[in-house]
Amino acid sequence: MAVLRGGRRIGNYDVRIGLPRDKSLVDIHKDPRLQRQPGGAGVLQRFQSQINQGEGFARPNRYVVRINLPSRTLTNAELLASEFGGGVHGTNNDLESLGTVENVNMMCNAVTLPNRDINTVAHRTYGPKREMPYAYSFSGQIQCSFYADKFLRQRLFFENWQKKMISQVSHSMKFYDDYVGSMDILTLGQFDAKQDDDARVTYAVRLFEVYPQTIGSIDYSYGADEQTIVPITLNFRSWVNLTMDQVDGATTGKSLGDVPTIKKGKDFGLFGGLLGKLPPELQRAGRDALQVARRSLPIGKVTGGRLFPPFG
Repeated sequence: MAVLRGGRRIGNYDVRIGLPRDKSLVDIHKDPRLQRQPGGAGVLQRFQSQINQGEGFARPNRYVVRINLPSRTLTNAELLASEFGGGVHGTNNDLESLGTVENVNMMCNAVTLPNRDINTVAHRTYGPKREMPYAYSFSGQIQCSFYADKFLRQRLFFENWQKKMISQVSHSMKFYDDYVGSMDILTLGQFDAKQDDDARVTYAVRLFEVYPQTIGSIDYSYGADEQTIVPITLNFRSWVNLTMDQVDGATTGKSLGDVPTIKKGKDFGLFGGLLGKLPPELQRAGRDALQVARRSLPIGKVTGGRLFPPFG
């Protein structure tokens, strides 16, 4: 049907003139631009796919530390005996027990992963200079803090460790290998393939030759009403990635996670088959109408709580 039409009879002939309607929407369902499958080539879809491959983002509040004390640690009784003379009495040092170490590990409320820098030197033969690598370095220190209980056992733990480094009586230093330990920093996550809520290791580093250099001060005030935090500065000599460098055959983490299974679209039964034969613009309108009907009509009352497609 024309948008504008008119005519006049001239003699035995009818002369008609008209403006046809716009045909740009004719056979729109055959437009090749509408034949593309949704979600296959969009930037946002590709970005979401990359996130799904890694099973989500790493979160800085999901971690755990594991402090490994030196393999050779003297008990307090042995220290007193060596400094003041006399025999060793059977004193139980709870500050070095497995329970205390586990408590300190769990009370670590903040920790920093170590950095690594590539050292370079300027080199020029002709033209612009080049920064040529010649070594690598890192700070050799990490800052961490620990929640403290009312006995400040977490602070006592590191004070006891420092006593293994230097004599408070003779002020002489102990042997280096007798007081350095190691420390693991583990990033935690949930694997989709496991389908559980267990915290599993997804990334891990190990620090070697660790010892507490600084036990930070704690400020007391009558006006303070917050949790006491024990700041600690740990020194270390080197660190490695447990998975990448295969230390002790460690196989923690994955480079890419399993891509989760995408659920199929909901079946609308008979109505879905009819909607699939309509033009795209009518399909959208039909789906909207069905959604409104599902929210508005009391279908459950009629069927005794049972819902059938397309309403359930």
